[in-house]
Amino acid sequence: MDTASVFRVRGLRKVYRMGEVEVHALRGVDLDLYGGELVVVLGPSGSGKSTLLNILGGLDTASDGEVRYRDLDLTHADEATLTDYRRRHVGFVFQFYNLIPSLTARENVAAVTEISDSPMAPERALALVQLQERMDHFPAQLSGGEQQRVAIARAIAKNPAVLLCDEPTGALDSTTGIVVLQTLERANRELGTTTVLITHNAAIAAMADRVLHIADGRVGEVQHNERRRPASELSW
Repeated sequence: MDTASVFRVRGLRKVYRMGEVEVHALRGVDLDLYGGELVVVLGPSGSGKSTLLNILGGLDTASDGEVRYRDLDLTHADEATLTDYRRRHVGFVFQFYNLIPSLTARENVAAVTEISDSPMAPERALALVQLQERMDHFPAQLSGGEQQRVAIARAIAKNPAVLLCDEPTGALDSTTGIVVLQTLERANRELGTTTVLITHNAAIAAMADRVLHIADGRVGEVQHNERRRPASELSW
């Protein structure tokens, strides 16, 4: 793990206004994320973890506070800067796969690499997620776990410095979920990508370098794992 800070977050607040009602999604979050680490953000539904991930990924902006990615100030960045940031530096994996049904696995990955600065070949990305034998299959011909692995291949094919994962096993059974977590673990280890995985499933925490517990929009306890447990040893 690199000791250099990739993200520096101070006093982060996010308020959503719904008519006359204010919803405080984040209430003064401070944290640092480092190069090459795998971090699990653990919290219940409505705790603010997805909002935090979206702000780190440049999909949303803070109401107050400071968010920096290396030397880039995300807090005051305009939409063009955020778009460039997402394209160059961030890979996203969501709960639902968002694959294009009319494209094969290889073509779904290639759709991203064509707009990236220094992408890896789609074939290599799919090999990293162990789908080299399924490259020319369409999403409807793949299982849910295989579709999620295509989505991971699509994310890592950009060669991103940061991989942000929003409940990547939420739509999967436990056996398939373990395979997906092994895929993320391998990408983190082999590519050195800073990986942030948000979940409400406490069993996943054991595979992380650090676990950030979030509740009511605040990051509380930070758990350091002296030894990451392999995803293959997890059960829930």
